Amino acid sequence: MNEVNQIVSDIKKGNAKPIYILMGEETYYIDKISDYIEQNVLSEEERGFNQVVLYGRDVTVDEIISQAKRFPMMADKTVIIVKEAQELSRTIEKLVSYVENIQPTTVLVLNYKYKTLDKRKKLHKIVSKVGVVFESKKLYENQVSDWIRKVLNGKNYQMEPKAAQMLVEFLGTSLSKISNELDKLVLILPEGTIISPDHIEENIGISKDFNNFELRKAVGNKNVVKANQIINYFSNNPKSNPTVMTVSLLNSYFTQLLMYHGLQDKSKSNVAKNLGVSPYFVNDYVSASRNYPMRKVSQVIGLLRDADVKSKGVGASISQNDLLKELLFKIMH
Repeated sequence: MNEVNQIVSDIKKGNAKPIYILMGEETYYIDKISDYIEQNVLSEEERGFNQVVLYGRDVTVDEIISQAKRFPMMADKTVIIVKEAQELSRTIEKLVSYVENIQPTTVLVLNYKYKTLDKRKKLHKIVSKVGVVFESKKLYENQVSDWIRKVLNGKNYQMEPKAAQMLVEFLGTSLSKISNELDKLVLILPEGTIISPDHIEENIGISKDFNNFELRKAVGNKNVVKANQIINYFSNNPKSNPTVMTVSLLNSYFTQLLMYHGLQDKSKSNVAKNLGVSPYFVNDYVSASRNYPMRKVSQVIGLLRDADVKSKGVGASISQNDLLKELLFKIMH
């Protein structure tokens, strides 16, 4: 986020670079930077003649170079934005010739999503010297909760840890998806609100009681009744709670439990760091470790691998709901 702020700050000061390559798995910041350049480098009047948006699937690198070499008309800059530039991955190195003789009045932006340039090749090296190469990496699950907190703090909101975990469990680590839901909450709830699981349930539609987070907690506590209530809810709402995802999340949970057993330093901060979870949830792992010694955890991971294969339709002769029920019975007994 600091790197993004610095890029935006430089543009605000009138120090836009002649070329930006925005690349990586996490598209949120790529879009943020690209949109900021699109909306702020030129005035509204200047954009008509001096700003062009191209798409990688529709153009060649030579055509991009041709556009980039144009001089601005009645403006200081020309802005060329190439969306879906990853479609040009096979020929992208041809840009080297342009960058070596770069047009200083052009701001060329390449949105190179889901991929990265080879750092060993010349294009990455030369653009790093005269422009900006920004890599937007996916955040880990525990980092997303912290990101949510920072974003909401900037808008004078807070969110309870469980509410943040519900969002991550339901939406994954895609910052764009999470940001869209946060925008909805900010529109609905008054400034200064501490966003709770109830707010998430009421406004986004994620059940605060019947979700994968609560299932893992019930399994960790060997709460058979609660665990079965949750999977019965899942069977009635299969599109929102696919078995493949549930098995995957349970596997992550027991893998973390295995890591917990292997830690010598079991202080809250060290456990949180090594397991990649918020310190708020460490006690859940401490409790679960008493119910599942290391040998049992190893057995459970084997059961989950078998269930993962069956949940994908390989060798499964029972329904997805019965598969989960059988799995939980074996885990908790």
